[in-house]
Amino acid sequence: MPVQRYNFSGLSFVFVLALFSQLIISIPLLAHAGISALIISIILGIIVGNIWNIPCAWIHGIQFSAKRILRLAIILYGFRISFQELINVGGSAFLISCCMVTIILTIGYLIGKKILKLDAELSLLISIGSAICGAAAVLALEDILKSQAHKTSVAIATVVIFGTLSMFIYPLLQHAGWLPFSFSQFGIFSGASIHEVAQVVVAGSNISETTGQIAVVVKMMRVILLVPVLLLFSYLNKKYNVSEHNKKMKLVIPWFAFGFLLVIGIHSFLIKNHAVVFYINQLDTFLLTMAMGAIGLETKWEKIKHVGIKPFYFAGLLCLCLFTTAFILVTNLT
Repeated sequence: MPVQRYNFSGLSFVFVLALFSQLIISIPLLAHAGISALIISIILGIIVGNIWNIPCAWIHGIQFSAKRILRLAIILYGFRISFQELINVGGSAFLISCCMVTIILTIGYLIGKKILKLDAELSLLISIGSAICGAAAVLALEDILKSQAHKTSVAIATVVIFGTLSMFIYPLLQHAGWLPFSFSQFGIFSGASIHEVAQVVVAGSNISETTGQIAVVVKMMRVILLVPVLLLFSYLNKKYNVSEHNKKMKLVIPWFAFGFLLVIGIHSFLIKNHAVVFYINQLDTFLLTMAMGAIGLETKWEKIKHVGIKPFYFAGLLCLCLFTTAFILVTNLT
């Protein structure tokens, strides 16, 4: 009973935060500026989380929103996409996704381990978080490497910070005309280079609904590549003993990526009623808003100050590599 009450308290707070964000974007000035409730929610979450001592009893519900509700929201996002749209995005987008993951993981390990002399595990954790899908990828690889908790926390902090910056900066550059991309190209660009799935949704949706759809499809292509990458790291870790702990390893599969694909199939072949799909999408948007607010609440500046600056230099360099590599690939392959 106490756990249920605590969950409800945290969930209720995140729900109110999301609802308030929805009300804020109803202001005509903000609506015309193309600012979404997701952006408002994460900003409010960061502000509230850093100026107010959130009750410990609420933490579980907030974390549930940031993780479980986020995964559910990404799965339901499949109702915005059909297999026909996946085909229309084309093989070039999948090629770009494969190139991005390969290049960023390779450059990341070389820069982190060989040049900046970071710990091997930390270099890999930050690299996979940047290359594939942010915190989810970090946690998946952590389960293979059995890394120490502080390394995982630092890696997640870096991808959250630079992914959030990309989420805000990319749409601003596109709206200002500083990026030479069409709406569809920007979708591929943001999907191929922004860290977290939810951040890709925010960045793409701030350009247009179609751009958001393309962005999340390309992002999910990267997420699905987590499966072979984890298999590869399992093999390499066993062969070369990359991790510091010689424990039995297991593979963590990103189940929400497969759930996302399943929902696309349901939308493509079973549920085609526009009214039903519309209300599901409205619910999904609100769930995403809740998840972003919860992520903001968990972004604590005092934790970041104690981890040292070098991992953040590294993550910043990887962010520039993501931007530059995606820019070159999208410009030349689409």
